[in-house]
Amino acid sequence: MVAVGERELVRQQLDELHEKYRLTGEDEVVSFYPPEAEADRHLFGLAGTNVDGTQWQAGDCSVAFPLHSVSKVFTYGLALEDNGTEETLRRVGVEPSGDPFNSITFDEVHHRPHNPMINAGALVAASLVAGKDVDEKVDRILERYRVYAGNPELAVDQRILRQQLRSNDRNLGLCYIMRSLGMIDGDIEEVVETYLSACSITVTAADLSVMGATLAKGGINPFTGERAVAREHVRSIVSVMMSCGMYDAAGQWANEVGIPAKSGVSGDIVCVLPRYFGFGVYSPGLDEHGNSVRGVNLCRELSATFGLHVFADPADSRFGRVAQPTEASAPIEG
Repeated sequence: MVAVGERELVRQQLDELHEKYRLTGEDEVVSFYPPEAEADRHLFGLAGTNVDGTQWQAGDCSVAFPLHSVSKVFTYGLALEDNGTEETLRRVGVEPSGDPFNSITFDEVHHRPHNPMINAGALVAASLVAGKDVDEKVDRILERYRVYAGNPELAVDQRILRQQLRSNDRNLGLCYIMRSLGMIDGDIEEVVETYLSACSITVTAADLSVMGATLAKGGINPFTGERAVAREHVRSIVSVMMSCGMYDAAGQWANEVGIPAKSGVSGDIVCVLPRYFGFGVYSPGLDEHGNSVRGVNLCRELSATFGLHVFADPADSRFGRVAQPTEASAPIEG
C-alpha cells in the first residue's frame, strides 16, 4: 500500500508537472483533431493510478474524450483472447512500421499488417473479435473496456461515430486492399464500423489511468478486482505498446521516455509501468506525429526527472514509492 506521506509526495510531484506543462508547449502544436478541438486547447488532465488502487488527479480529469487510436490496445487484447497468440500473430505482426499510422503499407514478407497499433493492423484486430455481427462485436468490446476502466457507464458516442463513418474512405480503402490480398475476412463495412465504434468510446483521463493500471496489474482492475484480460496476453499487449504505440515516433519515445504507451489523435496517451501504475493524459494539440504535445513533453520529464524509464537504474527513482522496485515486492495476484 502507498503510505500517506508517499501519496502526498506523488500528488505534489504531479501537480507541479501539470502546472509547468499547462503553461508551455503552445508553439509546438501542429494540428488539432478534429479541427474544432482547437476550442478545447486549454484542457489538460493528468491522472495516475497505482496497482493498489491509489489514484492521483491533476487538472481536467473528468472531461470525456474519444479514445481514438488508444482503443487499439484493448481491442488487440480481445483479439488475442478470442483467437490465441499464434493465430493473431499470423494475421497481424508486432514490428514497428516506421510509417504514419494510416499508411497503406504491409509486411510483405509475412503477408500481414506490421502491427496492431497502426490502422491496417487495428482493422485486422477488430475483424478478429468474435461475434455474429457488428452489434455483438461492439457489445463485447464495450463490455471489456468497462472492465478495464471499472466504469460501467462507458459508451460509444454515436455523434462521434457518425462523424467518423462520414470521413472514412481511407480505412475502407485499406480494408478492400487487404481483402484483395487475403489479409482480412468478412464484410468490410462491418469491420470498419466495429473499429470506429471502439475509437468512439469516450473516457476521461481518470478512466484511462485505471485502464493502464489494469494492464500494470497483470490484467486485473485495481479497484474492482475483476480480470479484464488473461495474464498470458498482458506481456504481448504491453510489449507492442512499447515498440509501436507512439505512431512513427515510437523509437524516439522508447529511447527518451521508455514507458510503454499508446497515443490517440484526440490528445490522449495511456502509459503502463508494469507492476506499478498506469497514467492517463489528455491535452488537445498535436505534434507532427499526431501525439499530444503537452502529453509527450510531460511524460518525457516524468521519465527523466523521476527515473521511470523501464531500463533506468532503480536508484534513480524519485517518484514517491510508486516506481521504487524492491526485491521484497509482493507478487501481483492472478
